[in-house]
Formats: sequence, C-alpha cells, structure tokens
Amino acid sequence: MSAIATDLWQRLAAYEIGPPVASLTFAARLARENRWSAAFTERVLREYKRFCYLAVMAGHEVTPSDAVDQAWHLHLTYTRDYWERFCPEVLRMPLHHGPTAGGHVERTRYYDQYALTLKAYEEHFGEAPPADIWAPAARRFGVDPLSYRVNPRDVLVLRRPTVIVIVVAAAMLLMAGALVVGGS
Repeated sequence: MSAIATDLWQRLAAYEIGPPVASLTFAARLARENRWSAAFTERVLREYKRFCYLAVMAGHEVTPSDAVDQAWHLHLTYTRDYWERFCPEVLRMPLHHGPTAGGHVERTRYYDQYALTLKAYEEHFGEAPPADIWAPAARRFGVDPLSYRVNPRDVLVLRRPTVIVIVVAAAMLLMAGALVVGGS
C-alpha cells in the first residue's frame, strides 16, 4: 500500500499546526524565522509531515533534514497543539525530539540514521526526497550544524557569490587605478 493511501497519511495531510485563528500562522512564523518564501515553507511542511509519517512507520529511528528539523523545533513550541492534539490524534503515539549528546559516536549514529531515513523515504513514498530540503548527509552533518541565528538589523549578510563579485570588482578597480597612477 502506498504511504499516501494510509489512514496515517490522511490524518497528517488534513492536519494544520496551531490555532486556525492566529494572526501569525505557524507557516508564516516558520517562514519569517528562517527567511524562507511561502512556497518553500509549504514544501518544508509537507516534508515535515512525511518525516512524521516515517517516524511512525519506518520501524527504526529517523533523523530529519535541517529544514524539517526547524519545522519540528517550532512545532514543539506549540506545546498544547503538539502534545494534546498532534501526537495523540494524528500520530496516535508520542514523538519525542532527542538531541545529540555530541562526539564522534553520536555523529556517526545520526549520519547512519539519516541515511536510513532517506532510504525509508524512497521506500515509503516511491521517490527520492527533494534535494533542496533533504541535503546530502555530508552537508546535513558538516555544514548545516554551523548555522546560527542572526538579526539582519544588526549585521549585513552577503551570499558568498556576492562577496566574490565584490572582491573581484574591487581588485579590478584597484588595478585600474594603479595603472592610471603608474601611467601618469
């Protein structure tokens, strides 16, 4: 049976996180806190639901992608919704979030668990997870953990390609200036 045809998936698909009357919806808050577009956020929420499906059905512990983990973390802050509605009514079981204890053994465990999660995803949903949400394990455990919160009112954030263009342009201007000064 396809995952999409199960009662669990039907409950997950119909479920909306948080109070429906909130002026700032769960999705809007998730988008704001992560600086994601509304469309990307909706895709992450779909993947969060797929992750929750796997947590119930895979038969082993599963590890989320970084984006899915952001959705899970925020969902956990909606404690009444998470513990009184989502777990008992939708999942029909508790789903605890266990942080890593750190160190090489834990890193290896989560790395392996993530690989099993990606494999289970393909088995249950009949397709590979979207790469822009489910990064390869090397990025998930090598690059993504380096992330931290930044208030854009306090700092200027530039993407690496932008910085490279600025540096190259500045170098070219300096060389041109040196040629003009040296040639006069």
